[in-house]
Amino acid sequence: MSADPRNAAAIPPAPLAHAAGDVVLIVDDVPDNLSLLHDALDEAGYTVLVATDGPSAIARARQARPDIVLLDAMMPGMDGFEVARRLKAGPETAAIPIVFMTALTATEHVVAAFAAGGVDYVTKPIQPREVLARIRAHTQTARVQRQARNALDAFGHATMVVRPADGRLLWQTALARGLLRDYFSSESAFAPVPIIDWVRREAAARANGVPPQPLLTARGGRRLTLELHAMGASDAQAADLSSSDDSGDDEWLIVLRESDDARTVMALLLAFKLTHREAEVLYWLAKGKTNRDIGDILGSSPATVKKQLEHVYEKLGAETRTAAASIAISTVPQLAPAR
Repeated sequence: MSADPRNAAAIPPAPLAHAAGDVVLIVDDVPDNLSLLHDALDEAGYTVLVATDGPSAIARARQARPDIVLLDAMMPGMDGFEVARRLKAGPETAAIPIVFMTALTATEHVVAAFAAGGVDYVTKPIQPREVLARIRAHTQTARVQRQARNALDAFGHATMVVRPADGRLLWQTALARGLLRDYFSSESAFAPVPIIDWVRREAAARANGVPPQPLLTARGGRRLTLELHAMGASDAQAADLSSSDDSGDDEWLIVLRESDDARTVMALLLAFKLTHREAEVLYWLAKGKTNRDIGDILGSSPATVKKQLEHVYEKLGAETRTAAASIAISTVPQLAPAR
């Protein structure tokens, strides 16, 4: 049974592991609005949750993870715009679609609803059939996006979609969320500033015919490579991102790939029967480092590195640095430079 909206304040949060259908959270401080929507949604087969104020709405959404939120724009205390901003700022609730319910139809209020993270809005007085149609459309879209994210994670692809105009992360896979946390200490609904700056530079560069450049960042022996792919934005439109704050709704797909120095060194060691230090030297050689660079990295003198390279050349059957690097890269693909 769904909750009675007239007793909403007394209902303790409860897990919804056995919900029969999509879960809808209705947020409104007017009992008549709650009753009207509750009855219509319940009859349509939805599992209905209710909240009568902003803080309880946020708590319910974080605990129950509804499939969609119907959110009153104007409530005493915390209004719906602030509720939406907080839900979109939390990684566990950022992907939940929010449909605003409002009697405010002035342009600035509609803009505020979308700016706060809403995907749609309906005007009061509420028409249940219209609301049901909007819910069906947005839950279906959200379901497809969720399935896509799960499929990408299942194949080990960390991906996310960003909107450079406002820096918002429109969606991300669980793998991408973990990498953003590890490398950028970010768990926000907005992309880290270095990523947004890079996206804008890349968009402008591509519009001018400049070859794409990945974003590289490192943490200890691990490295993260980010590659940018356009989603429906023309190169000409993309150029506007670097020079205008009113650049529209262009969206970009980012693929994140992590590499681990230690694992790659071990692969070289096993492939060519090298010592661990020889494998380290070959690793940095394949990365284009000079003997002096390698010595600085490994705490050795250039002369020691040169001697170790002689052993490496012998074991690889190579005569030059270039030949050794080529053999290593062709054998261990992780060494190949990002494209």
